[in-house]
Amino acid sequence: MKTRNTLLAQARKVSATGVMALCIGAGAFMTPLVSQAQNYASTQRQPIDSVVAVVNDNVIMRSELNGRMAQIEQQAQAQGGSLPPRATLEAQVLERMVMDEVQLQLARRANLTIDDTELNRQLRTIAESNNMTLEQFADAVESDGMTLADVREDIRREMLMRQVQQRQISQRISVSDRDVQRVLDQQGSQNGDQSFVEEIRARHILVELNPTRSEDQARARAQEARQRLQQGADFASVAREFSDDSGSALNGGELGWVRPGQTVPAFEEAMQSLGANQISEPVRSQFGYHVIEVEERRRQNVTEESRREQIRQAIFQRRANEELQTWQQEIRSEAFVDIRL
Repeated sequence: MKTRNTLLAQARKVSATGVMALCIGAGAFMTPLVSQAQNYASTQRQPIDSVVAVVNDNVIMRSELNGRMAQIEQQAQAQGGSLPPRATLEAQVLERMVMDEVQLQLARRANLTIDDTELNRQLRTIAESNNMTLEQFADAVESDGMTLADVREDIRREMLMRQVQQRQISQRISVSDRDVQRVLDQQGSQNGDQSFVEEIRARHILVELNPTRSEDQARARAQEARQRLQQGADFASVAREFSDDSGSALNGGELGWVRPGQTVPAFEEAMQSLGANQISEPVRSQFGYHVIEVEERRRQNVTEESRREQIRQAIFQRRANEELQTWQQEIRSEAFVDIRL
C-alpha cells in the first residue's frame, strides 16, 4: 500500500496549487484520505454493514470507516509513526470523513465538476512527479491491488473539495497594496541583480473568419478599419464598430501592457516592429486579422514586481489557512450530523 499512500498524498499537494494552496492537515496521520472499503482486499469485512454517521441526506458506513482506518494504520506502520488509542483515532477519522462529506455535498449543490481532461492532467502530473509514465503509474497502482479507476475517483473527490474551498475562501480574503508595502518596509531593502523586461502598451482590432465571412472578406474588413484610422478616426470608436474581440472592443481595443510571450507569435512580431503611435497593416493569426497600434513602450523592473507578488501570495496563503479553519467550523455547525459509533 506504500505506493498508493504516496501517490494520493501527492495528488492532494498538486490539486491544492494554483490560485491558492490550502493546508488542512491536523497531523501526519490525519492527512485527508479518501477510499472505499472495497479498495482493500486485506481489510477485514464486517458480517453486517452499519451506519456510523448521518451527514445531511447521506450516510457513512462502517465498511468505509474501516477502510479508512486500515489505510491510516498501514501508513503509520510504513512511516514508523505512532497512533493514539484506536477508539480515539476512530473518532478523529470519522470526523474527518464527515468534514469531507459536507464539503463534497457543497460541491454537488454548486454543480462543481472535475472533467476528464482536468483529471487526466492531474494524473499525468502525479505520474511525472514520480518519474513514471501513465502506464507505469497504472501498473504501480494495480500492483497494490487497486485499479486506476479507483484512484481516479479518489483524486476527483480531493480535487472537488479543493475547488469548493478555493471558491469559498477566496471570496473572504483580500490583500491590499498597503499590506504588501508594510511587509516590504519590515524587510527593508534587498540588494541584488535587477531584471528588466520591455513592455508595450497596445490596442488592436480583430476581424475573425467565420462561416459567413471568407478569408478575403475578413482581410478587406480589417483593411477598411485601418483606412478609417489612417484618416483620423478615433481608435476606440473603430474598435467598437469593427472588432470581434468582445473583451477588448468594449474597452476601445485596449490590451494594456503586454510582455514578450504573452501574445501569439504573428501578433508579437508585428507589434515589436511598430514604433509608438504607429498602426500596422492587417496581421494574420490563427484568430483572424489584427490591426495593431503601439501606444508606448517602457522597461519594467520585474525583480521588484516579483518580490511584491511573492509577499502578496504569502499573505494570502497565511490568511487562507486561517480562514479555512473558520469556514470549515461554520459549515460543520450548519450541517445535520448524527454520529453513531
